[in-house]
Parts: sequence; structure tokens; C-alpha cells
Amino acid sequence: MELSTLDYSFIIIIFSAVLGIGAYVSKKAGKNTSEFFLSGRSMPWWLLGFSMVATTFSTDTPNLVTDIVRSNGVSGNWVWWAFLLTGLSTVFIYAKLWRRSNVLTDMEFYELRYGGKPARFLRGFRSIYLGLVFNIITLAAVNLAAIKMGGIMLGLTPIETVLIGGLITVVFSAVGGFRGVVYTDFLLFFVAIIGAVGAAYYLVNIPEVGGVSKLLSHENVAGKLSILPDFSDTEALISILIIPLAVQWWSSWYPGAEPGGGGFIAQRMLASKNENHAIASTFFFNIMHYALRPWPWILVALASLVVFPDISSIQEAFPNIEESKLGNDLAYSAMLTKLPSGLLGLVLASLGAAYMSTISTQLNWGSSYIVNDFYKQQIKPHASEKELVGVGRISTVILMVLSAVMALSLTNAKQLFDILLMFGAGTGLVYILRWFWWRINAWSEISVMFAAAIVSLILTYSSFGDSLFGFVNESGSVITGVFPSWARFPTIVLVTSIVWIVVTFITKPEKKEVLESFYRKTQPGGPGWKKIIDEAKANGVELEDSKEKWSVPSGILAMILGCIMVYGAMFATGNWIYGNYSLAIWLTVATVISGFLLAKVWNKMKENIL
Repeated sequence: MELSTLDYSFIIIIFSAVLGIGAYVSKKAGKNTSEFFLSGRSMPWWLLGFSMVATTFSTDTPNLVTDIVRSNGVSGNWVWWAFLLTGLSTVFIYAKLWRRSNVLTDMEFYELRYGGKPARFLRGFRSIYLGLVFNIITLAAVNLAAIKMGGIMLGLTPIETVLIGGLITVVFSAVGGFRGVVYTDFLLFFVAIIGAVGAAYYLVNIPEVGGVSKLLSHENVAGKLSILPDFSDTEALISILIIPLAVQWWSSWYPGAEPGGGGFIAQRMLASKNENHAIASTFFFNIMHYALRPWPWILVALASLVVFPDISSIQEAFPNIEESKLGNDLAYSAMLTKLPSGLLGLVLASLGAAYMSTISTQLNWGSSYIVNDFYKQQIKPHASEKELVGVGRISTVILMVLSAVMALSLTNAKQLFDILLMFGAGTGLVYILRWFWWRINAWSEISVMFAAAIVSLILTYSSFGDSLFGFVNESGSVITGVFPSWARFPTIVLVTSIVWIVVTFITKPEKKEVLESFYRKTQPGGPGWKKIIDEAKANGVELEDSKEKWSVPSGILAMILGCIMVYGAMFATGNWIYGNYSLAIWLTVATVISGFLLAKVWNKMKENIL
């Protein structure tokens, strides 16, 4: 595919701007770890909100959505749409608690909430487990998407793609720190959204597709349009809709959608000016993430079913692509090759922007764990701030190299999504309850972490698991098991939950001093702390702030109204596109009413926010 001078101009301008911003903030970013990882806790909500959205644009996200739509239809996206419940519970329940904790990373939380050697082990181990292992998997997914796009759109080999993209991004990330990431994310968001919308509009109207009406009536597309799965297909209904909404959103840890908040979302809440900015930034992110962005990607995925109806048609059009990289997720990149000069350059720049935004965020976040929660805590407690920033920059480079190596051996984005989902299955309830139930201890978290990994391996990647839940053999035939395939995920959640609950009650609770200190600092409230509060009062110690009211009931109501508003906006948009105007009008009305009611609930909740 030939790029014009105009295309190259767009790409050069965007990349130059990003590197320029990184160089501009490098001096301030290198002052200390608080600046390098949190920008001195001075960020306004709108910058942090745009940063979260830009980070989750990614290059692998449109590939993942395309893979889902081509395989399971539009309704297949419930596998990640369900995480809106997780996101809005973070907004209205957990955001203010994270900001009050005043920790540098969410790993530091462990030695605030728990005590002794188990807390120290948990903090150190999870900093490597998440900051290194899980982070490398996430980074590899993004690099894999870049490899596929580079191969189809630019004819680059996998190694050439990761060298070019990785080198620019890792230099920027190591130099600019978190402030550089947030500043550039603001620019990259607008580039990415313009590119996504522009590509969708053009590709739906190319001659092969013929516009929205012809697209929606095409035989390859008509059966993929439903936003809800076919209710007559019990297995699809359970696996695509019921399990994500009933089990997955609260039970599974996933980057960017952690139950109770965490990861790079927590990093941005901790970097905010105050509790109000932490809440506003996460709410803004969830609206933009779910209500605004899915449809441009969905439209391109649907159009790809007309132009490239199966994987063999993609292989025929792009014979130079390695067989190991072939998959439905390649269809997004394949469609982009049909863009005209100018728009092609803008879209390539937007994809580059999405890649840099996600990679730089993951690198800075992962590095913060390695520096603050492993190196400083476990290896050299008295290291100077200059040394810690230096370790942060070195670890940034190492993370990039390891993720690039892993990306070269992977096949598709859905593969990694499923791995992360399974390894986090059953852990979420602990992360939700640890704020509101005093009996949760460090051993609860240690046991749930190991149980989730071990049970997932046994039930997902062993012959025993295959015999229980079935599998797909090499010829593509489905071999049934003792239980239906959809039961695998709930079983992992159930077994993992039993393990951590038993461990919680057979191990000692945290010391009274640790629990009282945590409560005094974060003021979580609720009946789960009544025993600790009453015992403290009996000893003449007052833990509760007299002005503080327990906001969780109002938070749950706000979460429900927020879900109605955001889902209403997303599905109203889809039905306007589909031409279902009556339903679209009703959904729009529901969106407006729920937004109005949410504003009223939110105004009452503000009394407890600093």
C-alpha cells in the first residue's frame, strides 16, 4: 500500500508532537517518583478522563471488537459491555476511597489495609505478578495488533513493526513520565476519535458495501446485527449475556475494569486534585468508553463481512501475512487499506496515537509497581528519589522489550482477552469487600490470587477441564463434555470463592491497630465495620467522622441510573444507525430521564465528597 506525502505529513506531525511534549515535561517528570508516576497529585478531572479514554482506545481494541462481531455478532460485545457495572461502581463507590487512601500505587494499599509479613509479601508479589506478568500480556496484545496492522497496511515484518513503534514509545515513556502520558493523551484522544469515525463513515460507503442500508440488509451481516443475543439459543444467551451481567463483572479482575477499582484507573484517581476530580474523571471515562466509541468499530467490522466474508478471503488478499497471525481480527486492518490518501494518513496516525497512548500508560503503570512496590519495598528501602526514577526508566525499557518478544509468538487479541479473564476469575469479590468488611485479611487475597490461577489452569488448559466442559478439536469439531461449555467460567468463580472464604475464616483477622488506622483514614462506613467501630468506642477511641454518612446505598442507586443512562445512549445510537427510529426515540428518552435522576442523586452525594 502506497502512502502519499499528505499521509506521511499527518503521521510525522502527530509523532513529533508526542515526542515534543515528552521532552518538554521530562525535567519536571524526573524530580521524584510522585512526579514521575502521579504528576504530583495535581491533575484535573478532564485531563485524567481524556487520558483514560485514550489509553483504552488501543490498537488491539478495534481488532478485538472486529473479532467478536465477525464471530458472535454485535451482541458478542456483552463480554466487555458488562464491565460498565464495574466501572460505575468504581465511580460512585470506590473513587473517593482510593483518593483518600493517598497511596502512590494501588499495591501500596496492601500495607495500609493489612499488616505484617503477609501484607508485605502480598504487596511485593502482586507488584511483579501484575506489573510484570499481567502487564506484559496486556502490552503484548497491543503489540500484536500493531504487528498485524503494520503487516497489512505497511508491509512491515513483525520485528520491524515492534522496533519502530516500540522505540518511539519507550523513549517517550521513559523521558516524560506520567505527566507526559496524560498531556499527550489529550491530543491523542482527538486524533484517535476523528480517525475512527472518519474510517467508519468512508468504509461503510465504499462501492463494495454500498452505504448503511445495503450493509444492514446484506446476507452476511443481517444475522449479526442484534444488540441482544438470540433468546431461543440458550447456550449463546447464557454465555454472551447472562454470565457477563450476572457473574463476570463483579467476579473477574481485568485491566481497566477491576472490581473495586485498581490498575491504571486507580493511578489516575490517585493523581487527581481531590475526591471530586477522581469521581468526575472516572465517570467521564465510562461515558466515553461505552457510549461514544463502540459504533465506529462495529460498523467497520460489519462492513468487513461484506468485503472479506471469511479468513481465507483475507489470506487471499494479503498472501504475505504469516499463517500464525491470521484471524478475524485482521479484518479491521484489511478494511483500512481501502481508505483514500489523506484519510489513510490520518487513520494511521490515529492508530499510532492509540498504540502510543496505551503502551505508554501500561509502561508507566507497570513501572510504578516495580519501583515503588518491589524495588523500594523489597530490595532497597533507602534508595534516593533520583535512583528510583532511574529504575523506573530502566524497567520501562525492559517491559517493552519483553512484551515485544511475547507478541511475536501470539495469534489474536481474543486469545489474550480470554486468558486475562480466566486468570482473574473469582478474585473480584475480595477486591469489592475488602473496603467494607473488616474480616477480609491478607490471606484472603493471597489465597484468591493463587486459587484463581491454579483452578483456571486446571479447568481451562488441561484434559480434565476438557472432559468436564468440552473442547474444539484440531478439525474444528466441538466435543461435548459432562457440563455445558458456558459452565466453565462460573465453576472457576465458585471454586475460587470457596477457597478464599474458607481461608479467611481459618486464619486470624488483621490486628486491631491496622483496622482502626485504615478506617480512620478512608472512612468506608457500613455494617461490615460495626464490630471494629463498637470495640473502638468501648475503648474511648472514635473512628467515625461525625460529618460522614455511609454513601454506598446512594452509590448503588447512582450506579444503576448511570448504567441505564450509558447503555441507553449506546443502544439508542445503534438503533438510530439501524433505522429503528421508534425504539431509538424511547431509548433516548430513557437516557435523558435517567441522566436527570442521576444528577439529583449525585447532588445529594456531594455532601460527603471533598
